This record gives sequence, C-alpha cells and structure tokens, in this order.
Amino acid sequence: MTAAGIITEYNPLHMGHVHLMAEARRLLGPETGILCVMSGNYVQRGDFAIADKAARAAAAVQSGADLVLELPVPWALSSAEGFAVGAVEILKAAGAVTHLVFGSEGGDAGPLVRCAEALCSQDFSPRLREELKQGDSFPAARQRALEALLSKEDAAALARPNDTLGVEYCKALRGSGIRPVAVPRRGAGHDSKTATGGFASASAVRALLQRGEEEAALSLCAPAMAEAYRTEQAAGRAPASSALCERAVLARLRFLEEEDWAALDQGNEGLYRRFARAARTAGSLAELLEAVKTKRYPLARLRRMVFRAYLGLPPALPEGPAYLRVLAANERGTALLAGMRKTASAPVLTKPAAVRRLGEEARRLFDLEARADRLYALACPDPAAVPDERRRGPVIVREEAGGTKEESL
Repeated sequence: MTAAGIITEYNPLHMGHVHLMAEARRLLGPETGILCVMSGNYVQRGDFAIADKAARAAAAVQSGADLVLELPVPWALSSAEGFAVGAVEILKAAGAVTHLVFGSEGGDAGPLVRCAEALCSQDFSPRLREELKQGDSFPAARQRALEALLSKEDAAALARPNDTLGVEYCKALRGSGIRPVAVPRRGAGHDSKTATGGFASASAVRALLQRGEEEAALSLCAPAMAEAYRTEQAAGRAPASSALCERAVLARLRFLEEEDWAALDQGNEGLYRRFARAARTAGSLAELLEAVKTKRYPLARLRRMVFRAYLGLPPALPEGPAYLRVLAANERGTALLAGMRKTASAPVLTKPAAVRRLGEEARRLFDLEARADRLYALACPDPAAVPDERRRGPVIVREEAGGTKEESL
C-alpha cells in the first residue's frame, strides 16, 4: 500500500486539518493511505502542545489519518528548516510515501519548488550575507536575497507562513522521489485570531481556550479532537501550559552558564549573551523574552531557544531518524505498518521496551524523548496523571457498530 504524507502538529486538530486529509485522499485516490508525521508534546513555535500526543494522534486517526508517526523533540523544537528536514526524513524512511500533501496560501507547488531550488543554489548564500548586513530580520533578508534570483511573484511565497514551510518541505524533498502537493488553505490564515467560514487556525482555537471560551474553541475542532480534549481535561492532563511550570523553566535557565547558551546559538550572532544576562534575573518567561528580543529575531526562535535549553537538547540535530515511533493507527494503518516493516530503512518502534534492542543512537534519542515528556507532565494540571513514556504503546482505533474503539497495540 502506498501513502500520502502529511506533516503536522494538530495543536489542536481543527476542521482545516480534516479538510486537508480529505483533499489528499480525493486527489490521490480513495485507496491511498494517509501517513502523518506529528510533533509529540512540544511544538515548533516553542511551547508545550496543548494536549498529550497520544490523544491528538488518536483524534487524527478518527478524523481521516490512517497512521501517525512521532516527530521526535529535537526536530519538533527546531527552525522551519530543521522541522521540515526531520519530518521528511521520517517519511522517506517509511518507504511507502509517494506524495507530501500540505496546506498552502498559493495552492500551487510550482513556485515553492522554484524557491527551494534557488535557496539551494550557489548564488544564494553570498546574496543573503549581503542582505543580513543591513540588520533586518533573517526572514526579511532572505526574501530580498531570493528576489534577486527569482520573480517577485515567486519570492513572495516567503512572505506567507504556510508557503514558507512548503518551501522548506520542497528543499527537504529534493532527490527523494516524493512529490509535493500543495492544497489551497481554506478559511482563516495561519495566525488569524478569528474563524472564517467555520474554519479557524490552531492559533485562534488556542486563544479561545486561553480566554476560557472552551465551547467556542471546541466547536471549531474536529469532533474527535473536541472529545479527546474533554477526556484529557477531565483526567487532569489538559490544557498543558507554560504558566504551570514557569518557575521550573526559569530555575533550569538560571543554572546555565554563558557557554551553555553559546552552544544553542547556532547563528553565532551574540544572542547567547543576551540570554545569559537576562536568565540570571528574569522573574517570568515574558520578562526574559522581552529583555532578549530585537527586531532581528522572531519571537518563535527565542522561545525555541528557551525550550531547547530547558530540555537540555543537543545543539546539533541528529543525522536522521533512528527509529519510526508509532503513535496511533487504524486498521488500514496497521496494514500500512505491516508493509513498512519490510520497506522501512529505520526500525519501526511500537513497543517502548523494544528500544533496548536497537542501537546506541536510537536508545539515546528515546531517552531524550522520555526525559522531555517527564518535564511536559509538569505543564499539565495534574502531573501525576501523565503516563510514563516508557510504558505506553500506540493507540489502535477500530471501527465498531455505533462508534470507534481505542485499544493498545
């Protein structure tokens, strides 16, 4: 069985996500499997996922996905480029994915592929260095550098959030044989705070939840996600929030020396000095970020640096996936999984105990994930309610008369 890949966070899973999965199956055929690579308990904007990864993955399988694999935390808390590279490497390693389907403001993969090729060309880096000398933010400098190599219409993709990520996907896909498919984004924009036509961004849903407008927020989610959220909330596992463990984060940051921050400042731009100074005295995360920010650094980058420091993530990303961790599947997903066991170029991990039989790199990555999930528990209303990462397997969703049934593999 072949599959279409979707790279996602589902933080939370809303109706725009459901539409994308339905479009993938419509465009590629009803027998196509939908394989999602989903961030675990941390998300790319530099934050805790609002609900546990198992609940979000199970909701995805009930809403159109067939199989959900985990994007490990080093890539989930990375730049758009690192996020894309890690997720695409997992799709490639699965050995069953023919297309990568993603939402796009432009709805056309052609300009995104051209941007990706230009960004990877020998002419781009010198132009980018010249633009960065003007002191603007990296995204602004990169777009101007790209305009010197492409039409302004093509380069404008870097001004649109989904298309920017799509360009990173296209860069990561080069030479893989996996074809990009851009689906026009429906409804509200990526960071819009309002719903349009019944579709809202994940940012808008989270904003409603933060204001206490729970019913309004959940009405914009996929029904399975709304149900999963209520279950997680009743169990004391949702919503996860940095406010619940802010002192724990700050304590960890105060423990760090300037050289620790320097290892995380991969741009070597002196940002680490600002962090080292501010972390010694800041009384809140908001105060810390306010002290560090400048117009050159997007807030998401600063938040990722905070979370990477908090979790003790290595400065450099791993070479590639040491295993493929299954979070959830349905019956078609288990059939896809059976085929992957023959075609995958990395071990398929369904039982945490099996990691002991893998190599040192796989064990090190799993240990890092388990440690990060223990710290995630501190961001939940009841930390004791969060299951031990080493003792839980994938959720298998089976169709039954009158509804679905969830069980462990």
